Amino acid sequence: MFKIGITGSIASGKTTVAKILASDQKKIFNADKVVKDIYKKKSLHELIKSKFKIKKKENLGNEIKILINKDKRNLKKIEKLVHPFVRSKMIKSLKNKKIKFFEIPLLIENKLDKYFSVIITVTAKKSSRVKRFKKRGGSQKIFTILEKRQLQIEKKINKSHFVIYNNSSYKNLKKRLINLKKIL
Repeated sequence: MFKIGITGSIASGKTTVAKILASDQKKIFNADKVVKDIYKKKSLHELIKSKFKIKKKENLGNEIKILINKDKRNLKKIEKLVHPFVRSKMIKSLKNKKIKFFEIPLLIENKLDKYFSVIITVTAKKSSRVKRFKKRGGSQKIFTILEKRQLQIEKKINKSHFVIYNNSSYKNLKKRLINLKKIL
């Protein structure tokens, strides 16, 4: 089965690209959504809370942001707990014939490119990405920490079959993606 990996810079528009290309959200594996769902699982909740000595019972996401803000090394510690769950879910989804698009921010960093027939990298100007990230409730500091965790965009582009530059309007992006869809 033909599987397409979508990766790219933080807040570059990966989700938008995946939705336009898939035109059916049931055909998309979204790693960020899987992470959100995993944070809701009591077992991981307890693991993270005990590892980082978190006392609060609710809004683990905010606590994690605080941890990362406090010390950027906490991001790696959290990833070591969360990524195995995400990878396991991704491997199961690869077997699902209906899922064709896999939106994974750290696809290349985590050496997952071998699972995909085609890799699409989405990028945009840093100023646009920062603005989008802040609009979703993120801070400049978290943006910088997460961006440093990703490979330089040039390295992602070198490992990709297609590159989407998301620097203009949604209408323009959709038009370009319709052309790409014909190729895929």
